[in-house]
Amino acid sequence: MPQLTGADVTAAAGRLGPMVRRTPLELSLRLSGILHGDVLLKREDLQVGRSYKVRGAYNFISTLSEEERSHGVVCASAGNHAQGVAFACRQLRIHGRVFLPSTTPRQKRRRIQDIGGPWIEQIIGGDSFDEASSAAQAFAEQSGAIYVHPFDDPRTIAGQGTVIKEVFEQASVRPRTVIVPIGGGGLAAGTAIWVRENYPDTTIIGVEPAGAPSMQVALDEGRPVKLPSVDGFVDGTAVARVGDITFPIVRDLVDRIVPVPEGAVCTEMIELYQSDGIIAEPAGALASTVVALGLVTAADGPIVCLVSGGNNDLSRYDEIIERSAVHEGLRHYFLVTFPQQPGALRHFLDDVLSEGEDIVLFEYTKKNNRETGPALVGIEIDVPTRITSLLERMEASPLVIEKLEPDTPAFSFLL
Repeated sequence: MPQLTGADVTAAAGRLGPMVRRTPLELSLRLSGILHGDVLLKREDLQVGRSYKVRGAYNFISTLSEEERSHGVVCASAGNHAQGVAFACRQLRIHGRVFLPSTTPRQKRRRIQDIGGPWIEQIIGGDSFDEASSAAQAFAEQSGAIYVHPFDDPRTIAGQGTVIKEVFEQASVRPRTVIVPIGGGGLAAGTAIWVRENYPDTTIIGVEPAGAPSMQVALDEGRPVKLPSVDGFVDGTAVARVGDITFPIVRDLVDRIVPVPEGAVCTEMIELYQSDGIIAEPAGALASTVVALGLVTAADGPIVCLVSGGNNDLSRYDEIIERSAVHEGLRHYFLVTFPQQPGALRHFLDDVLSEGEDIVLFEYTKKNNRETGPALVGIEIDVPTRITSLLERMEASPLVIEKLEPDTPAFSFLL
């Protein structure tokens, strides 16, 4: 396979031309204040399909021969790549099928159909991207359709790399650091290839969700390996195994990989919405989460964060708020064993809880043949440090109280 170069990215940019939007590069006053230096946001959430993925998909499909086009195309996606494929199929009049994991938000499914119209067919199945990918590749082998890889193909990588080329064309002051989300590695690889050839002293930081650190594990192992489990919350980057093509590029050209907790991503999604007016999906908030957490220092030039996508389902915001509150130490859960006698609950309310501590969940199961009954109690506090005094009052109480810790089986089972 020929080696990818910056020229491939430049050629892809010419191929895309007016088919994609030249998305804004905007100064974030909030993040700049945190960093004490300019932080720019590349708004690919405003791209066609609300994600940078259309760049790679269109570049790939537009290079197919007439013979290849006649067999149609097929892809697997958590949603954004599928929208890019749907757009390309409609523009180029090519029939396509997309295999989506069952975890794909409904909003993305509707958008895929709206974008692709009669040129696209959706097939839902499997619990992860990797299962959908296996099904899509099997279909490609059986039918002769062309499999459009979401990240591990030179044409996809080159197309995705056009994002960073555009950034440097737009920036009035040359960026010194770029932060990109990593799932399978296509965006990071395309970014690194173009930046290293044109601005080799620029720092490139890749960021992964802590629950799906597939690139970091590959770097530790010296090769791509499949993670035994993946937290699918950051669905746009929840990939169990990085690409065989993308891995060596990221290994050799990206300066470092930073993991961020899913709860911190949720907090940043809320901040992007409330402070910056940006509706970001979880993967779209990964890069700026690095800045918000103070995991990068100011450089002698702007830092660019790629807001990779904005396809977020409104039904997910309850979970986003919940994860954020738990991560920030503002929401805690307990199993409280109440004696079945008058005044037990009143004691908990009067003697255990204090000002600034509110019950946000109370589920009580009464056992008529027992002297005690368990309750699941969620408590929200106004400042994280208040948890110390709350735990002291619980310890002094005659009630049996067990704190449920995040990331434990009991916590995930009950909530």
